[in-house]
Amino acid sequence: MMKCIFAIAVLLAGTTFRASAMPEKAPENKPESIKVEITEGQIDVISGIIYSQVISTRSNRALRMTVLVPRTRTPKPAIVYFPGGGFTSADYEKFIEMRMALAKAGFVVAAAEYRTVPDKFPALVIDGKAAVRFLRAHATQFGIDPTRIGVLGDSAGGYLSQMVGTTNGEKEYDQGDYLDQSSDVQAAVTIYGISNLLNIGEGYSDAIQQVHASPAVTEALLVHGPAFADFAGASILSDPEKAMKASPLGHVKEHMPPFLIMHGSNDKLVSPVQSEQLFKALTEKGNQATYVTVEGAGHGDLYWFQQPVIERVVSWFQTVFQYPQIRNYAPI
Repeated sequence: MMKCIFAIAVLLAGTTFRASAMPEKAPENKPESIKVEITEGQIDVISGIIYSQVISTRSNRALRMTVLVPRTRTPKPAIVYFPGGGFTSADYEKFIEMRMALAKAGFVVAAAEYRTVPDKFPALVIDGKAAVRFLRAHATQFGIDPTRIGVLGDSAGGYLSQMVGTTNGEKEYDQGDYLDQSSDVQAAVTIYGISNLLNIGEGYSDAIQQVHASPAVTEALLVHGPAFADFAGASILSDPEKAMKASPLGHVKEHMPPFLIMHGSNDKLVSPVQSEQLFKALTEKGNQATYVTVEGAGHGDLYWFQQPVIERVVSWFQTVFQYPQIRNYAPI
């Protein structure tokens, strides 16, 4: 009996070995075809554009932008994106997710750098307005409708978006080239931006409040500059009038462009009070403003790169500019 079982086991083992040793049948190589419906257009990327040159006694600084241009036949609204960076950097090539979504929806999107600390206010506002004028001056080249230009920014870029929007009509910030063009904008989006330099940390701990009272904090450097020679530096709180002139809230009046204001409920860097007080100031003056809180979102974290947030911004611009997604694509 044992010999019989052993023989069967050997036979099965041999069968398994022979089966596993047999080569698998190679897949057949057949031509394939797919049917494609044209639902996406072509977007041209033009980088390294110098939109402004800031010439001082011994230097010439070129300010650059990258422009995304949908290849469509009709003039398009344009959006200028200003990046955040705590007033110390302006990496204008970031937030490509948002910029590309706007371009796919048919908007020309220009991402612009601007001067940061140690350059003092109003340098960055002058730059922001110069970017708008540049686009208007080159509207034909980029396929832009010059009557519909909006601004978008996050954090310090949100502050700049607010400043460009709330200073519509204030000519003192129009300096440089293309002064025959208007720097006024027709829409503004601010994402966790700063509306009042005097209370960025409102509602936070005493330790954070002390940071914002320091002469070394970036909003103080933006307004007063760094300590040098016989100037010991100054807190942002030392001159409220000067701070308010450098704050969007100091410029809110009637007949502002429409605003979309967004902030995260869990922002630990810029207090949501910044967006709340901007919304209140705008609406009290009879302006059109929408305030959206993103639940659980912090400051510049992954919440802001998700489709519901991006789609909210895109759809808002489409509504304000009465510009649904265009599919009238131009030939290559």
